[in-house]
Amino acid sequence: MTDNRNTDTTTSEVTGMPYAGGEKETLHASLNRVRDAVLWKLEGLDDEQLRRPMTPSGTSLLGLVKHLASVEYGWFVETFGREAEPLWFDPYKGEDMSAAEGETTEQIVAFYGRARAAADRTITELPLDAVGSPSWRDHTVTLRWVLVHMFVETARHAGHMDVARELIDGATGEYPRV
Repeated sequence: MTDNRNTDTTTSEVTGMPYAGGEKETLHASLNRVRDAVLWKLEGLDDEQLRRPMTPSGTSLLGLVKHLASVEYGWFVETFGREAEPLWFDPYKGEDMSAAEGETTEQIVAFYGRARAAADRTITELPLDAVGSPSWRDHTVTLRWVLVHMFVETARHAGHMDVARELIDGATGEYPRV
């Protein structure tokens, strides 16, 4: 009998996922895959479309990006005692869920990029069993737990963004259709 399982150890050209990577590499690549989906949801839309509340609670594409940036800083950077940039809004008051007047698309997307870069430094430099203490919780967490949590959080919001984007212009999926 022939074994037809894929034993290739390369990385998918489409998703960037390692076919047979280690735990940390696979978790990080999974997070990057959904992070990239979040950013493509913004592509080709104007400022009004990016800010448009798409739900009764006010969810907008740009607001979700701002939220994801703030939680990346919180979970990956602050939790592990690293220095995060000062926030100009209060996430504990829900100010991270919308783009305020005066905040530009470029500012929020750049903020997300800086949060991703800071989180990536933590992921690269610490082992999966490194322990951190989120200031807003009464327990410690491992980097492994944070990676899984942030993958789920980002994937959940990418799904929200997929629905919002479809309502705006009909575009759906993880990546733009070529």
